[in-house]
Amino acid sequence: MIRVVLADDHELVRMGLRTLIEREDDMRVVGEAHSGQDTLELTRRTRPDVVLLDVRMPGLNGLETLRRMRADPGLADTRVIIVTTFEIDQYVFEALQAGASGFVLKDSAPEDLVRAVRAVAAGEALLSPSVTRRVVSLFAQPAAPGPTRTVSLDDLTDREREVLAWVATGGSNEEIAKELYLSPATVRTHISRVTAKLHARSRAQLVVIAVRAGLTVPR
Repeated sequence: MIRVVLADDHELVRMGLRTLIEREDDMRVVGEAHSGQDTLELTRRTRPDVVLLDVRMPGLNGLETLRRMRADPGLADTRVIIVTTFEIDQYVFEALQAGASGFVLKDSAPEDLVRAVRAVAAGEALLSPSVTRRVVSLFAQPAAPGPTRTVSLDDLTDREREVLAWVATGGSNEEIAKELYLSPATVRTHISRVTAKLHARSRAQLVVIAVRAGLTVPR
């Protein structure tokens, strides 16, 4: 059972999300929060698998809430999906840098949001094609905002570099496995090793690292 916390300051939005989540046999809403501080307290108390987190909330905004969650060792296993109406480069970048595992828009199709919860709960990242394009575009610019620390890929094997490049396409483990003629379990192992070697906080951050390093897949 995938345990989900809903964090949004609009009750109608939370009601809609709850309806979507609870009609799925493998998901359950374990709590709702209307502010950043409430989200932190609720998440620490319930330890959900996934938090659906709005960006704009009273008090602590969603991004600061996410940063504090990622800094809490007790919440290391909790995945966060940013759910917002604002598809803005700054939000995309900051959410990924803060450790978000997914980023979806509130006007996404219901099945896309449910798919995002399942993917993130399984340890994958979920970036919509439009968000992935924005990340690529953002980091293609010389003056892109954000930390300037360069991540070295020297410790990666050739296969790990290849898998990392495919991760940057937003593909699932199954899709990457099909492209590389590997099993999904093998892909999962490679991604775990790459994540550890690069000290990434989430699979979504691997997308940022791969784009910044200029990794591409053969076409």
